[in-house]
Amino acid sequence: MYFLESLTWSKFLFGDQDMIFLLEVILRTIIMYIVILVGLRLTGKRGVRQLSIFELVVIIGLGSSAGDPMFYQEVGIISAIVVFMVVIGAYRLTTFLTGRSRKFEELIEGKTVCLIEKGKFCFQNFAKEDLAQDEFFSELRSKGVSQLGQVEFAYLEISGEVSVFYYTDEDVKYGLPLLPHEFCKQYKIIPVSDLYSCKFCGNTIKQEASQQPKCPICEKDTWIESSDRKRIN
Repeated sequence: MYFLESLTWSKFLFGDQDMIFLLEVILRTIIMYIVILVGLRLTGKRGVRQLSIFELVVIIGLGSSAGDPMFYQEVGIISAIVVFMVVIGAYRLTTFLTGRSRKFEELIEGKTVCLIEKGKFCFQNFAKEDLAQDEFFSELRSKGVSQLGQVEFAYLEISGEVSVFYYTDEDVKYGLPLLPHEFCKQYKIIPVSDLYSCKFCGNTIKQEASQQPKCPICEKDTWIESSDRKRIN
């Protein structure tokens, strides 16, 4: 009974703040929504793998708004509800705009990027995505790729997944080997005349012994003996 008598509904619903503070809550929530969205966008596709950017924004925003009123007496329930409504409203507005505008969709979600074309890296795109070579090689090896000549196209999807399209065994080319024990054998001076692949872009050409060639595509000078190994399913 003492608890019920001492309970102030205004304090229970609004905490230590007044109605005017709700306007500040709305403004703060919109600002933080944009900050979270931009921050996740800057982390790149790999940073949000398995979940869409929108799902992460909603989870973070709603999680924060739900957590504070649970722990802090001065934070009112109404403020948390307003945050929920603003986050969900902003989410619905964002999905509406992405459905109506292709440019807005690409701005928020990014777009699918080609990383491998006909057995060679699209190294300009690769650099833009800030994707570590070792990480990408690991991804390809997990899909059964042991050398780049097995791959016709590979794309980095907006979800962060890597989609790979393979050559048939009859069409497999010589390419940059991805297996660690082969990839570690790198040369700046060509030891034996043969086909070699550029370590950085995968460009594969015939090289003569004792030369110190630079790649005509990326101008790097580190080479690895090419492989024509077929893919094992």
